[in-house]
Amino acid sequence: MSLRRGVILVLTLIGLTVLLAVASLLVLYMAAARGPSIPDGAVLVLRPGGGLPDVRPDDLVGQVLGREQTTLRGLVESLRKAARDPRIEAVILRPSSFDAPFWGKLQELRGAIADFRRSGKPVIAHLEYGGDREYYLASAADRVFLLPTSAIDLTGIASYEVFLRGTLDKLGAYPDFLQIGPYKTAANQLTQRGFTEAHREMSEALNRDLYEQLVLGIAEGRRKTPGEVRTLLDDGPFVSEAAARTGLVDGLAYFDQLDDLVADLAAGPGALPLVEGADYERVSARSAGLRPQSRIAVLHASGVITSGGSTYDAVNGPTVGSDTFVEQVRRLRDDESIEAIVLRVDSPGGSSIASDVIWRELTITRDGNPSRPLVASMADVAASGGYYIAMPAHVIVAEPGTLTGSIGIYGGKVAIGGAMEKIGVTTETIASGRNAAIGSPFEPFSPEQRERLMVYMTSFYDSFVEKAAQSRRTTAERIDAVAQGRVWTGRQAQQRGLVDVLGGLDAAVAIAKERAGIPADEDVELVMYPPRRSLYEAIAAAVGGASWGPGAAVDLAGTASALPLTADDLRRVTGALAPVRLFRRGEPLALMPGWVR
Repeated sequence: MSLRRGVILVLTLIGLTVLLAVASLLVLYMAAARGPSIPDGAVLVLRPGGGLPDVRPDDLVGQVLGREQTTLRGLVESLRKAARDPRIEAVILRPSSFDAPFWGKLQELRGAIADFRRSGKPVIAHLEYGGDREYYLASAADRVFLLPTSAIDLTGIASYEVFLRGTLDKLGAYPDFLQIGPYKTAANQLTQRGFTEAHREMSEALNRDLYEQLVLGIAEGRRKTPGEVRTLLDDGPFVSEAAARTGLVDGLAYFDQLDDLVADLAAGPGALPLVEGADYERVSARSAGLRPQSRIAVLHASGVITSGGSTYDAVNGPTVGSDTFVEQVRRLRDDESIEAIVLRVDSPGGSSIASDVIWRELTITRDGNPSRPLVASMADVAASGGYYIAMPAHVIVAEPGTLTGSIGIYGGKVAIGGAMEKIGVTTETIASGRNAAIGSPFEPFSPEQRERLMVYMTSFYDSFVEKAAQSRRTTAERIDAVAQGRVWTGRQAQQRGLVDVLGGLDAAVAIAKERAGIPADEDVELVMYPPRRSLYEAIAAAVGGASWGPGAAVDLAGTASALPLTADDLRRVTGALAPVRLFRRGEPLALMPGWVR
């Protein structure tokens, strides 16, 4: 064999090897794109629980530890696919403990279960524990079964408030705050020893409305009257036998005993293959019978609103940085393939300035292309600054249990000079300018400083109310009457004109389709903004701080809130007693009560 022929042979072998490798990778990619193989007659097992985030976090910790985290959108999309997938015969719902003390996302998932049942396929709920939220979700199923050794902990709705004024007085620290609106109670945790009249009125109204929503949901799901459900709530909690006897559950069973129960409702006798929800999420929409054509963007605003870049705060979770958000809005605005935009808000607000910057960019986007609708979808919370950024939308959609409104503003600080003196620390201030020391952490505001801060806060509140009036096509006087910092449920907010439609993200998408001229029965692709970062990008951001927004330590005031006393809330109280680098020093906040941790 000549040298030339030998070289050609070697190159040919190398080429074939590369071709085989590429072909193998292509096959693996296509298999991954198709997702796992689903047998006929399968039963989908969904395990909702935890905080039900809309999407998986893409910070470094979320990238490493959150790959299998259950998300609300993943659960809803799985139900949507399964309703059309001929291979799926039924769904087994196994709720675990929910971390968040809210109801909006839970109601959205409950609505998705009801939509799935309209396909004619059954849903069986199996509870290892039945707290109020877990049972409320399970009651949407065709049948509910409880672990024989468990209980239904269903008693109603209660909230608990913590007030730290007495503690601060003992320490010698003085909470010096101003607020616009008697219901703007975010600072009450630090300034009060108990409820103010307005604070109690608002808390009781929220509690009553959420209680009635719980009653009506259970009554509908279990085919009982609201009066019967109220009686049951007064008689709870229930051991397993009592839960079955009263009709709260259909029977007692271990998970392995569900085969026959599911088969009886679905395909017939015999064990049915189970498909875990985490696996089914990887099934492509097309293989399940969906054929997306048009594209609708879902623009997420999840977390406390801050200036600078979006980041993940160890105490407060994800933040919505105005710089990052504006950049995403501009990218989205230039994407001509997007036919409609749904703004998904799950935020208590935060920085008044950052909220206004985001409002402006969304207004420009709406007005720049009037034929492309902008619809707001409120999740658990869209209040104060969270409501502010939703105002440019053509239509605002919220769940009945969403917490929204809180149109108001507050600001101030905790003066710790007295506390420092108690431990032997003395301080002195040198200031050039009559009000140069307005941000002093040691001394309360002087009368003149309080007056100047109030002027600024009043100006921002008036602007907030005027913009809300324009958004809601009403007068500033009518908005002011339902503002004053008051928090409403989504149902209450709709009755007062702050919300247009009750429903979840799918309801908002349906409205966006209608306004964009997309047929109601046409499948659409939901394009998520901001796109999820890669692991490399998350590592680079964590190491280099590229996406971590600037900001000075907020006054102790900036972390104040009145909270239900749960394990999560103890963390919030801890946050209230320590500076958090989220807001600019002295910046008035458009923030819902009971949030910043």
